[in-house]
Amino acid sequence: MATLSNSQLNQGIILETKGIGLLNRYFYFFMSLLIAVVVAYGFSFTVGPNLIHPALPRPFLLYIHATVFTGWLAFFILQTALIRTRNVLVHRRLGWFGAAMGSAMVVLGVFTAIIMGRFNVSTLHHPSESFLLVPLFDMACFGTTLGLAILWRKKTEYHRRLMLVATCSLTAASFGRLLPTEYFYAGVDLLIVLGVMRDLLVNRRVHQVYLYALPLFIAGQIVVTYTVVHQLSYWQKIAHAIVG
Repeated sequence: MATLSNSQLNQGIILETKGIGLLNRYFYFFMSLLIAVVVAYGFSFTVGPNLIHPALPRPFLLYIHATVFTGWLAFFILQTALIRTRNVLVHRRLGWFGAAMGSAMVVLGVFTAIIMGRFNVSTLHHPSESFLLVPLFDMACFGTTLGLAILWRKKTEYHRRLMLVATCSLTAASFGRLLPTEYFYAGVDLLIVLGVMRDLLVNRRVHQVYLYALPLFIAGQIVVTYTVVHQLSYWQKIAHAIVG
């Protein structure tokens, strides 16, 4: 049976160490680009008929929503790039702009969901009131994790993971254009699982952010998906009152 020489073993260890080092340094920047690609690909199927050339004019708020949320993706890429290039001071100064933008996005996301719910029912005649729960839940996930990221901004290991999880939560709408309602949240969770895998490879353990956030996300997603798919009466009444 063939055995490896010491030089071969050392070379393997060096290559593994270099690979883990690259993963450690570039992971968050890579994830920011991957999320942008997911969002661009998902919305590429609907941006033409729904925004650029709609058969019926969309509410103006939808265009503001699309612009601000796209701006967030650009901001997230910029912030991860600044860390990667060791421009930490600029990163921190821009962080307060991001905090303001993210907070505005929660409010904007909720109002856009309600306005579009009314538009879908009254103008497009789509009985989609129950689906209102999805964007409201997504904004709750984004707002909660973003708020914690701001609160723990000086705890780097918590902050960067919470920012990643918050941004991953925004991809639900993109995966919703690629997968059936029953499964599209799996795409969001898969992005977060990449963070779990990174921790296992680099740190040999999973950070507390993922240990709490991912199970809570999944539990909420199951409730939301079941409620929407089965159009549970209690939520139908609430959604109807909100859309009004």
